[in-house]
Order: sequence, then structure tokens, then C-alpha cells
Amino acid sequence: MQLGFYFDQQRCTGCHTCVVACKQWHGIPAGPASWRRVSTIETGKFPEVWVGHLSLSCCHCLEPACVSACPASAISKRDEDGIVLVDQSLCIAGCQACLYACPYRAPQFRDDSSKMEMCDFCLDRLHQGGKPLCVVSCPLRALDSGPLEELKARYPGVEQAPGFADPSHTRPAILFRAKDGPASPPS
Repeated sequence: MQLGFYFDQQRCTGCHTCVVACKQWHGIPAGPASWRRVSTIETGKFPEVWVGHLSLSCCHCLEPACVSACPASAISKRDEDGIVLVDQSLCIAGCQACLYACPYRAPQFRDDSSKMEMCDFCLDRLHQGGKPLCVVSCPLRALDSGPLEELKARYPGVEQAPGFADPSHTRPAILFRAKDGPASPPS
């Protein structure tokens, strides 16, 4: 079984509630490290403009580039649910090879000399039968999570959305309901 995320770009208003909830739950201090990030994408020219948001964390890829890029073998993918995890005791502080390998910029660092950290699919909540906090905190229900095959059956999602990097090499465990618009949004 592979766990994954679903993101409805049509519902997201860019409120960052998912980011704040994640940081609070995991005790991540204010600063550059955010296990979930929201970006705003704008394109077009008046009157044909397009604005959308993209909420991303680690995509727990089926073929994660970060795993093979790590020289210390600190990153692994769990067989039972496909969650990609980092063992900080093995991580080489300041290396950042995983960050350069990941097309989604999921590996996070508090500063240039810190060890890598990233979304762990809220393992503590998962073990208690709950969903990741980003999912339950979203006021517009733009996020969902669960077994990837169940998400594919439940949502008419696609594997690409404006602002999301090419998924063909890593096969990220995320589906989208992409936002349409009057202008051609960037890929």
C-alpha cells in the first residue's frame, strides 16, 4: 500500500493554515523550515490573469530521488505504507544533497548547517488512526490523504497541476484537482 495526498487547487485560497498547523504540531520554530509550504502562482496579463496556489509537503514518491542522493543512507522509504523518512542520527549536517535531488524541494533545513527534516505524514497521528494535521486543519477541505489507490477512486484527480514540477521521474504520491483559468498557467 502507498499512502499519498490529494490537493484541490480549485479550493485552496492560500491561507497557509496547513503550514501553521504543521509547524505548531511538530514544534518547528519560525524560520525557513516548513514541512508543508504554500506557493502562489500568477500568470497572464489583464484582463486574462490566472492566480492559483499550490500546497506541498514531501510527496512520498514511489521513486524518491532523495533516497538515492543521500550519501549517508539517512533517507528511506517504508515498505508497509510508502512513507519516506529521514533518520537524523545518520544525516550529515549541511550536506543538502537530498534537497538538490528533490524536484519538489521537500527536504527542509533550519539553517545551512542543520540536519534535514521533512514531512513524516504525521506518523504519530497515523498510528492513532488519524490523518495528517495539514489535512484536518484545512478550512476549505482542499487537502486529503490516504491509500493512493483509494484517493484515485474517490477523486477525479490528475498527476499534474500548475506550478508542480514534472512528476515522471519520481512518481510522487499526490493527486490534484487542478485549477483552470483564462490564461495558460505555467507547468
